[in-house]
Amino acid sequence: MDARSPSRPGAVGPVETGLEEPSKRLEKTFDPAHFEDRWYRTWEEEGRFQPVGPPGSPRFVMVIPPPNVTGRLHIGHAFGRTLEDVLARWKRMLGYRVLWVPGTDHAGIATQMVIEKELAKEGIDRRQLGREKFVERVWAWKREAKDTIQSQIRRLGCSLDWTRERFTLDPDL
Repeated sequence: MDARSPSRPGAVGPVETGLEEPSKRLEKTFDPAHFEDRWYRTWEEEGRFQPVGPPGSPRFVMVIPPPNVTGRLHIGHAFGRTLEDVLARWKRMLGYRVLWVPGTDHAGIATQMVIEKELAKEGIDRRQLGREKFVERVWAWKREAKDTIQSQIRRLGCSLDWTRERFTLDPDL
């Protein structure tokens, strides 16, 4: 009998685990979207991003530099949010009660430029539209852009406390 035979006690050989071979359980390609949304929702539902911890724990508070509601985020936003998220998660690992507050900024001029470009595509000048209707368009755009921005930040996996989200023109700020 070979000294390395699995039939000898303590010998090196295949171990029966009752599990399938990994190559038979894994898909050929990984689809992160299949998992990311589910995990992020779970974390939010469980309150993982809210400032919790034992009484007397040190606190760490960060407010997101609010992106303008001009449409989509750019790579600079993604880079900044990633660094902030690393800091927030590191502080949590150190035992801090971390509050990272999300929000968006109305950014008058930048948003105005986006709306004016949209109007130009429709052959309308903002002065023709009038102030009141123009402002209505801005608020409609804000709602749409805010949803897009929130979705993008969530897709990055950022650990913000969305229960405390703010907008720079919120009446109670």
